[in-house]
Amino acid sequence: MATSIFDLNSERTLEPGPVSEDMELARALRAGSEAAYETLLSRFQQPVYNLALRLLNDPSDAADVVQEVFLKVFRNVDHFRGQSTLKTWIYRITVNEANNQRRWFFRHRRREVGLEEEANEDARSPVEVIPDGGRSPFDYAFDQEKQSLVECALGRINPAFRESVVLRDIADLSYEEIAEVLKLSLGTVKSRILRGREALRQELEGRLEPQPALHLMPKTAE
Repeated sequence: MATSIFDLNSERTLEPGPVSEDMELARALRAGSEAAYETLLSRFQQPVYNLALRLLNDPSDAADVVQEVFLKVFRNVDHFRGQSTLKTWIYRITVNEANNQRRWFFRHRRREVGLEEEANEDARSPVEVIPDGGRSPFDYAFDQEKQSLVECALGRINPAFRESVVLRDIADLSYEEIAEVLKLSLGTVKSRILRGREALRQELEGRLEPQPALHLMPKTAE
């Protein structure tokens, strides 16, 4: 498979075994096997975190989603009947939890942050009010800057398109698996991926080229 702009130091999801292996793991989980829990976490914890991170673009929110996902997996493993793979079942839960987290953010967190900032505005010094711009872009290697641009661009496209693009181009799911995860028709999945890739291309247009050398040159004395 050719390398794309999405293959930027990202963890690749681990392919599960056959459906029979998934069912065996599910049976062991229902029986309370500690080894089965360790196997489940070893196989899916990092891929679930990576997926949540790309959907939410916030490490703290992604970590919260991981906790909720595995709580739901542990509580609802009795409902897994092998009609899909364990991977698509867990990814479906992950997408749902990421959407729940996003809705919670817009309902609560923004309002709370706004109220807190308003209450504390008069008490802040000018240094505290002015945001810290952080490190210069040239403090990072270009590949790291490129990855950051892609991550930020993903956060700006339609969430419905982002889900499909992330599942296809980062999580490396097939179209059929994405249709199963999102509960959509195959045609809708393909359409969302195409539209999401085009939206991402527009967001990144002209931003993935290295900066001209003159920007790296020190200023001469006046």
